[in-house]
Amino acid sequence: MTSNNKYPHTAFYGIGIMHARKAENIGTLWRSAYIMGASFIFTVDRQYKKQSSDVVTTPSRIPLYHYKDLSDLIAHLPYGAPLIGIEMTDKAVLVSDFEHPKRAVYLLGSETNGLSQKTIDSCHYTIKLPGNFSLNVAVAGSIVMHDRISKIPHVLPDRV
Repeated sequence: MTSNNKYPHTAFYGIGIMHARKAENIGTLWRSAYIMGASFIFTVDRQYKKQSSDVVTTPSRIPLYHYKDLSDLIAHLPYGAPLIGIEMTDKAVLVSDFEHPKRAVYLLGSETNGLSQKTIDSCHYTIKLPGNFSLNVAVAGSIVMHDRISKIPHVLPDRV
């Protein structure tokens, strides 16, 4: 990255799912996070079981962390990285209008219940996608990551 970049080389982000119901969604989000330049992914309250269909061998490329609950996640947030909830609420900022911080941790809710109000209240920011309908959690996360990398230059991985 160049030195006149709006976000210096210290920019990074991670993304994860709270109470994920399907391992396939975690795997899809992991692969998307890798190709979108994320530094890590994580789960809260559900551990990931490796999928044989992972032809990208994502576990060897970016780490996956597991947190037992919301308090554990918050206690382990990287310094200077706000927690950003992704949820359809009236107070959430539309992702296209959101200025992503240079360091960030994005949190998606479960496929069926989304994020609880307690979790939303614990986030520094809450963003939402356009429309009033729910999307697959891995798809929603991928859209947010694409929005981020379209606004903040990232070094994307080589296709090795």
